[in-house]
Amino acid sequence: MSKLSYAKAITLGLREAMAEDPAVFCLGEDVGYGGAYGATQGLRDEFGAARVRDTPISESAIVGFSVGAAMAGLRPVAEIMHMDFIACAMDQVVNQAAKARYMFGGKARVPMVIRAGTGGWLNAAAQHSQSLEAWFTHIPGLKVATAAAAADIRALLLAAIRDNNPVIVMEPLSLYEAKDEVPDVPAELVLGRASRKRGGSDVTIVTWGAMVPRVLSAAEILADDGISCEVLDLITLTPWDVDAVLESVGRTGRAIIVHQASRRSGFGAEVAAVISERGFDLLDAPVARVGGLNVPVPFSPPLETFVLPDADRVVTAVRRLG
Repeated sequence: MSKLSYAKAITLGLREAMAEDPAVFCLGEDVGYGGAYGATQGLRDEFGAARVRDTPISESAIVGFSVGAAMAGLRPVAEIMHMDFIACAMDQVVNQAAKARYMFGGKARVPMVIRAGTGGWLNAAAQHSQSLEAWFTHIPGLKVATAAAAADIRALLLAAIRDNNPVIVMEPLSLYEAKDEVPDVPAELVLGRASRKRGGSDVTIVTWGAMVPRVLSAAEILADDGISCEVLDLITLTPWDVDAVLESVGRTGRAIIVHQASRRSGFGAEVAAVISERGFDLLDAPVARVGGLNVPVPFSPPLETFVLPDADRVVTAVRRLG
């Protein structure tokens, strides 16, 4: 074991994937210089400029180039500095990467990864703070995943890069400096399998990304009041681990879904709907949701704190379940 920051764990995962397979290469704005947040630091020195490619400031070009390279047999890992900027490449993501295998009758594949810096708590304002996973979980042909711990993001990147489908990996920028234990040998991570971060018997809290540590903090507070929370980190949102969620709800009888994105039409609504449809008889209370307020994320630190969900909001939601 060694203790690494989330950002350094990303670098480690990319280095291991590139060493394992010469078809893997990285591209994006300033990735050769370490990237805007240091996640590709040192990779160009180790693997050369041909495999760590700086690109123009054009998200549509970055993703479009990646689609073509993937269909030609390479495994590109494209960095989108902030997930907000992926809006500039929606045609390439939604109509090209996601559809190519279907349009060519399964004869083409698109083994590519889009790494997207995600979310708030950076005081970076409305155009640099969004969590847009719900956009992409709606699109058949894409896989969508995220991780909250350093060990998990390293394992997730390795699994996503090895996958033969386009995978969007969301990296919560607010966690980049958080340090955690990372094993010398990466654990196997299976896309589509949730991770139980805390066992409990009174309520199931389903979450992902930057909300995981905040939910765990809420669970500690609630434990002092005698409320036992089970915390499930979905990790993969498409496909998500329905069986693990229903199994947990079957034991606790209550469910809350927590995400950073705006509550309205967030991915939590999909999880809540499936629990209600397939596990209605398991519930002792209605499914609850906690999410960001339905406004753009403000620049002002106090206003940003007010808009984005925190541990206290999770605690309040759990207590309201009774």
